Amino acid sequence: MDLSDPTHAEISYRPLAGITVVSLEQAVAAPFATRQLADLGARVIKVERPGSGDLARGYDRTVRGMASHFVWLNRGKESITLDAKSDEDNRILAELIDQADVVVQNLAPGAFERLGFGSAKLRASRPELITCDISGYGAGGPYGEKKAYDLLVQCEAGLVSITGTPDNPSKVGLSIADICTGMYAYSGILTALFERKTTGIGVSLEVSMLESLGEWMGYPYYYTVYGGEQPARTGASHATIAPYGPFTAADGVTLNLGLQNDREWKSFCEEFLRHPELTDDPRFAANADRVAHREELDSIVSAVFADMSSSQAADRLETAKIAWATQRNVLDFASHPQLLARDRVRSIQTPVGPVDALRPPVTVAGREQPMGDVPGLGQHTAEILNWLQSRKPQLTADRK
Repeated sequence: MDLSDPTHAEISYRPLAGITVVSLEQAVAAPFATRQLADLGARVIKVERPGSGDLARGYDRTVRGMASHFVWLNRGKESITLDAKSDEDNRILAELIDQADVVVQNLAPGAFERLGFGSAKLRASRPELITCDISGYGAGGPYGEKKAYDLLVQCEAGLVSITGTPDNPSKVGLSIADICTGMYAYSGILTALFERKTTGIGVSLEVSMLESLGEWMGYPYYYTVYGGEQPARTGASHATIAPYGPFTAADGVTLNLGLQNDREWKSFCEEFLRHPELTDDPRFAANADRVAHREELDSIVSAVFADMSSSQAADRLETAKIAWATQRNVLDFASHPQLLARDRVRSIQTPVGPVDALRPPVTVAGREQPMGDVPGLGQHTAEILNWLQSRKPQLTADRK
């Protein structure tokens, strides 16, 4: 069968079918990691507090009464409510974890251990188990017990200091520290599952937000430590490449462009600016020169943009083979012609009815990744408890 044949596009892609993930999760980082696992077919059992559940359920009410963060992060999961501080629910949680291939948690520092669990204890009795502890700053050290939220980690990692305008530092407009942490947790779990196929042994993973975002801060880290000063805040422009950033045409539409090398600079001068003499102007001859004289250069480019419409500017940029993009807002992105042309939107079910969701970004030829429902709080509690009860005879047999 030719899986590249579009007639087979609905073949389900579930490489993690048979893998059970139990996650004591909240907010963004851990739920983002486990949602990726659910999209690959793993059974993800989300343990939530009775009454309130994952705190992200209450962030807003914008998706027909549900929180946008929760809808985004929790499709394809089952929700069970447990008060793990009570003896009975703690026992149930222990039984649930005993059925897991992977246990993920991002509770407050030390909370998982205080409940009587903890990765070291769990893996001592079940070496095949994979555990993943997600925290703000990692275990130990002066910050080991500190609570952490996305903005705070952006500050601690220095990201806010290089983001924004010269006068106003700014956080990134989405939960980037949480998201990168979730991605490293997800890739770490996949790697551990791959290794376990060979060794039969699991691992204990630890992923911190500070260290995850720190990896993404690699370029400014090296630039600053070895260059003597950190990259400047330049708004939507690039701190170390020019011209690179937004320019507004006569019709008020803003286009962003980016040049990567001197060959493109030559073409830009000849085909777009139509000032070929600027190619060898000593102020702009190399990228470092262009960055040093950014204000003068931006003034020249802005003047050319101001004399033409955005469509004319786009045509010239295409002729010059310069990369460019329209500065869109979020609603524009939701109806982006490229997403629509590539059929990237699917309808998923939620407790408040169907909503549109973007398909997972990795496309597997001839396969369709499952995009499950968003669970209501405790929606699967009875079903999971019945499943645990049905497993007890098998567990007894396994232990004999």
